[in-house]
Amino acid sequence: MRAIIHVDMDAFYASVEQRDNPALRDKPLIVGGHAQRGVVLAASYAVRSFGVHSAMPMARALKLAPHAVVVRPRFSAYAEASEQVFAIFERYTPLVEPLSLDEAFLDVTASMALFGPPAEIARRIREETAARLSLPASAGIACVKFVAKIASELAKPNGQREVRFEDTVDFLADLPLSRLWGVGPKTARELNRAGLNTIGDVAACDIAWLEARLGSQGRHLWELARGHDPREVVPDRVAKSVGAEDTFEEDLTNLERLRSHVHAQALRVGRRLRKAGIRGRVVQLKVKFSDFKVITRRTTLRTATDDGQILYGAALQLLQRAYQSAKPVRLTGVSVQQFDTDGTQQLGLFSAQPRSAKLNATLDRIAERFGSTAVTTADLAQNCADQTGGNSSHAPGLANPGSSSPTKRAG
Repeated sequence: MRAIIHVDMDAFYASVEQRDNPALRDKPLIVGGHAQRGVVLAASYAVRSFGVHSAMPMARALKLAPHAVVVRPRFSAYAEASEQVFAIFERYTPLVEPLSLDEAFLDVTASMALFGPPAEIARRIREETAARLSLPASAGIACVKFVAKIASELAKPNGQREVRFEDTVDFLADLPLSRLWGVGPKTARELNRAGLNTIGDVAACDIAWLEARLGSQGRHLWELARGHDPREVVPDRVAKSVGAEDTFEEDLTNLERLRSHVHAQALRVGRRLRKAGIRGRVVQLKVKFSDFKVITRRTTLRTATDDGQILYGAALQLLQRAYQSAKPVRLTGVSVQQFDTDGTQQLGLFSAQPRSAKLNATLDRIAERFGSTAVTTADLAQNCADQTGGNSSHAPGLANPGSSSPTKRAG
């Protein structure tokens, strides 16, 4: 019998903001875009009682909760928190299937010999994310993915729920049809017309009648309603690329501001490559303009690398060629492709790669313990100050991306 845990971070973006700014704790908080044309990216539980939810237009959300505190999103902070969360998951099992930045399935069947029953593993994961990262999480535990995900949804906020194998059918029986994967409004209306209103109604149906009405989907829904879900937890397949990108709250027209964002993205990609034990040869820059036109530019390095500074140097050259000062930029992204995975790298006669590798390893250990901003470069420190109310109007950028000096910031 498999043991599956679905872990879902609670109001993830909002929780990160409240963690990083204690003045926001317990406040009705919205992480979102422009008041007139933006959407809600996350809503704290204190504001959800007013009907505010993610993906809602900001204008509508502010009518429902005019007293809410609105903060601009910080995607790099959420990406960093996500990496820390998944590092905790991977301490308990290598079988982690990400669904998004803030949720994943974990197969802990083989982990029980080390860590105890699945409910105990879920409890330890949630306690560790709270203690180490100050972020709340909910978890569902079941024998199949479908039931584990429903259980975690019902356990929110900051709770967990276990559904034992023998209780699965009863657990599902009274739930609405909308909980079945694959049942949208159209299918739900058709099932309602046939007198089916709950998952238990579907489970009690004659399967031949259901197949005659819905085709192959009928058997799929009948099996789910009975708790049958044979899908395995599939860890990340070997990636064809490793990347990082951010959509800006306001379109940017300043090249120096764009440079600092590309720099931060390149450093994030470098950390992810090193964590995965791979190096890449092809660096790609993605730019989306305010008119939603997307361009990509790429270059091939002489040798594969996992060094964020080298990636930044290549990405900056691509940015300078792609930048069009008359067109505001909505998004940038840096990615690396064409991997060497054997851990070897040809060094030039005067290469300083061993020294940079030692430096990167040290910085990775500091970032894992204190966060990526504990030690950073001058342009990124300035950009962070700008975003949090610093005196400078824009980041200065780096004249030589390969020689930027780390700047120590208060931890």
